[in-house]
Amino acid sequence: MRIFDPHIHMTSRTTDDYERMAAAGVRAVVEPAFWLGQPRTSVDTFVDYFDSLLGWEPFRAGQFGVRHHATVALNPREANDPRCHPVLDVLPRYLDKDGVVAVGEIGYDSMTPAEDAAFAGQLALAVAHDLPALVHTPLRDKARGVERTLAVVAESGIDPGRVLVDHLNEVTVRLVRDTGCWLGFSIYPETMSPPRMVELLRAYGTERMLVNSAADWGRSDPLLTRATGEAMLLAGFTEDDVDRVLWRNPFEFYGQSGRLDLADLDRPSA
Repeated sequence: MRIFDPHIHMTSRTTDDYERMAAAGVRAVVEPAFWLGQPRTSVDTFVDYFDSLLGWEPFRAGQFGVRHHATVALNPREANDPRCHPVLDVLPRYLDKDGVVAVGEIGYDSMTPAEDAAFAGQLALAVAHDLPALVHTPLRDKARGVERTLAVVAESGIDPGRVLVDHLNEVTVRLVRDTGCWLGFSIYPETMSPPRMVELLRAYGTERMLVNSAADWGRSDPLLTRATGEAMLLAGFTEDDVDRVLWRNPFEFYGQSGRLDLADLDRPSA
């Protein structure tokens, strides 16, 4: 089983996690820029963070044969803090770097006017830099957040096929399924389990469906992608179905950046 985790925050994880992930079949990851757990006080802290995502983390991952790429953005939670807004002026120089395969995470946390502005502005950056966009949907009032997300995406003019709407569930999958956007599901304790994900795949198929662990500094598990693949096999899905969801779909989505460097890893598992 080959696995490409399209959303995991390895900055928050230990080196032991990389070792465990590699042993479980994880060959590649995308790490989106996100909120680190406490307020950042200046744009310089973002610069240091982005530099780490593009320098230290690929090195750390590579020690275990895991290919690391990143997305960069002003995340929704920090879009509400005026001290963080200058990062929008810094983003273009990072969006031109080879290791960056999308703009993200962008979208909504509390659905404020500040988040509206940051979301629309960063979708425009994705269009300008010819990059896909990774969109975070809010934990609270998720259905309304997804509806608002889709309206902003439509207004932006970005090709829906270059947008991944993440953190979906049984309610919100219906809202996104026919929009042309890609659908992301975070297998995360108390949010989405492998058995629930299997039922969603039964109902909606495997096309444009991505599964991630979203593992971070909270209670999470970087091996839940593997657990989902195993649950799919037990439920009667084929190995090809599993490969589509856990490898080929994220490969196709992020491959739209033209920067995905997986040529030597893109081979079927033994």
